[in-house]
Amino acid sequence: MITLTICNHKGGTGKTTTVMNLAAAFGMTGRDVLVVDLDPQAFLTRMMGETEAAAKLSSLVLFEEDIESEKVPITPLRTFDLVPSSAALSSAIRRLTKPTDVLWLREFVDCMDKHYDLIIFDIAAAVTVFSLNALVASNFVVIPVLPEYQPVLGGEQTYQTAQVVRKRLNPDLATPKFLLTMVDGRKRNHLGYRKYLRERYGERVMRTVIRTCTALSLTRQNGQTVFESDPQARGSIDYASAADELGQLFDPIDGGDLGPESKEEIKAHSSGEQFSFL
Repeated sequence: MITLTICNHKGGTGKTTTVMNLAAAFGMTGRDVLVVDLDPQAFLTRMMGETEAAAKLSSLVLFEEDIESEKVPITPLRTFDLVPSSAALSSAIRRLTKPTDVLWLREFVDCMDKHYDLIIFDIAAAVTVFSLNALVASNFVVIPVLPEYQPVLGGEQTYQTAQVVRKRLNPDLATPKFLLTMVDGRKRNHLGYRKYLRERYGERVMRTVIRTCTALSLTRQNGQTVFESDPQARGSIDYASAADELGQLFDPIDGGDLGPESKEEIKAHSSGEQFSFL
C-alpha cells in the first residue's frame, strides 16, 4: 500500500483541489483509494458534498488507542472513500503533545494495509501534530505550489519540514515533489518562479503542471471532481497526467505514460467506466 501526503504550509495553492482530483484519478484506474481529511476546517469534506462530521465519526478517532479498521468512520464516495474531518481536531491538538503523538497515523496505516492500495492525507496549511503524523506515516509527499512569491516560499518551507521528518522520524519518506498549480503561461512572474524552482530543485519538480482552468476554479460542494463536472477541461487532462507521473514514481516498473487513447478515455469518465493508465 502507498501512503501520500499533499501539503503546503501556505494556503491557497490548490491543495484540497489536488487531493480530490488525484484521488479520483487513481480511483478511476481501479485502485482502492482512501482520503483522510485532517484539516479542522474540513474544506475537503465539504467539497465532496459531506457535512462536517461529529467528533466520533471523524478522522479524530484515528488518534485513539487501539484503532481497528472496523471502527474507522469511512464514507464511500463515487471514486474513492473518505474519512471526514471535524472541528474537534482543533481542540485535540492541546492533548497531543507527547513525542509519541506523531506516531498515531503510522498505526492507522498498518491496520488499513489490506484494505486499500493508496491512502492520501489532506492536512491544514500549517505545521501541526496532524501534519507531522501524516508525514511520519507517508511514503511520498507532494507540495502543490502556485508559482508566486508567498506560495513558493511556503512550498520551500514545507520541503524543509518534510526533509527534517525524513531524517529524524521517517527514513522511508521519499524526497518531496513539487507540483506547479494554477499556472498561467501569460504571467511573467509565473514563468520566473517556474524557472527558479526547476533550476533549484531539478527533478524534484514534477514535469506535469496544473494550468489555470475555469472548471477547477469553480467552488463546488456537490462531490463532483473535475473529471465529472467537465471531463474535457484542461484540469481533467492535467490531473490525469499528474496521477500518471506519480504512478510511475510509486511503481517505476509497471508505471507508464498515458497514451493518446487512454487520455481520451479519461475525458469520457462520465460514461462510468474504469480506466487503467498507471
